[in-house]
Amino acid sequence: MLIFDIPLNMLAQTMLSSMNSFLLVAVPLFVLAGSIMAGGGISDRIFSAAQVMFGRYRGGLGHVNVAASAVFGGISGSSVADVVSLGKIEIKAMTDHKYPRPYAAALTMATSTLSSVMPPSILIIIAASTAGVSVGAALAGGIGPAAVLIVVLMIVNYIVSVRNNYGEITRTRFKKGLGIILASIPALGGPVVILVGMFGGAFTPTEAAAIAVFYSLLVGIFVYRDMKWREMPKMIIDAGLTSGTILFIAMTANVATYIFTIDGLPARVSSWMLSVTSNPIVVMLLIGLILVLIGTIVDIVAAILLTVPILMPAATAAGIDPIHFVVFLVAALSIGLVTPPVGVALFATSYVSKLPMEVIVKAALPYYAVMFVAIGLLAVFPDLVTWPAELLTD
Repeated sequence: MLIFDIPLNMLAQTMLSSMNSFLLVAVPLFVLAGSIMAGGGISDRIFSAAQVMFGRYRGGLGHVNVAASAVFGGISGSSVADVVSLGKIEIKAMTDHKYPRPYAAALTMATSTLSSVMPPSILIIIAASTAGVSVGAALAGGIGPAAVLIVVLMIVNYIVSVRNNYGEITRTRFKKGLGIILASIPALGGPVVILVGMFGGAFTPTEAAAIAVFYSLLVGIFVYRDMKWREMPKMIIDAGLTSGTILFIAMTANVATYIFTIDGLPARVSSWMLSVTSNPIVVMLLIGLILVLIGTIVDIVAAILLTVPILMPAATAAGIDPIHFVVFLVAALSIGLVTPPVGVALFATSYVSKLPMEVIVKAALPYYAVMFVAIGLLAVFPDLVTWPAELLTD
């Protein structure tokens, strides 16, 4: 027996049943799709196409960094995959064109958060599944936060680049640029196929994950021919290890959620918040503050699984749309991916850039600031989430 007189076999059954979900099959598939994109030359083509479009402007390669991460996130749904695959290309290109290495690494880290909210985000899939809301609507709702992040990141990059005279302006001749754009169409077509099919009702998010793997394989092997079949076993093993870690955290966190429910913790938290204020905007700002603090010290997957059942009752009692809450929660916790001490995207960026974490954190301070601003905007303007969710899923 354990606390609350819960039999141990009941906890084991709870762990097992939490994994009996068709939606969670999407997690390993999107992780594998990210690995295939990196090995199949898709990441290179995405970056090259973005460079043709934005390289002619001051801070252009920084804008390329943002745009490439947005496109990559539209296929992989993983911030760490973004850093590991695109990060090496982005940091090298920026340093070769007179950007300080710490700044290039900081921007690369900041842009990786786009993959956490840009559909088909793995984290939104997990959060929506935990909350029991429509995964498709939640993924569609992520488009608004992704757009806000893209805008604020580009604005800060432009201001910092102009003020410090960072980077060289790189212009590509029309004929060469046209060739690069045409060559990148198969790579850029991935997000279009996945998102149009998913929101058009042709397939579910889980089926979209399988299509992402299949599409990436076709493009990497038969179009670009940069990936070899012999590389597949290692990719599958790596994806399995990463997914196993995520799903094990989900499985064990589900037990904690079960105990919290029995203990009545969600109801107590809801009562406390509503005793402070019943204003939906203030409640969301308060929740956002709690989530940002939790995200800095707890792994993001565990944080999602622990906070959704505790905070969602308070949000719904205050009249907050469940889709708005789920997407907002993921966006707020995503800041923890790039902050010490447990930010996995920060660790990945440090590894890729060969720079100490404290150097990257110092260079990233302007981006931390605008991320907080973006979270505030999402709390105050729920239509940024609910409007695309309603538009694309009705």
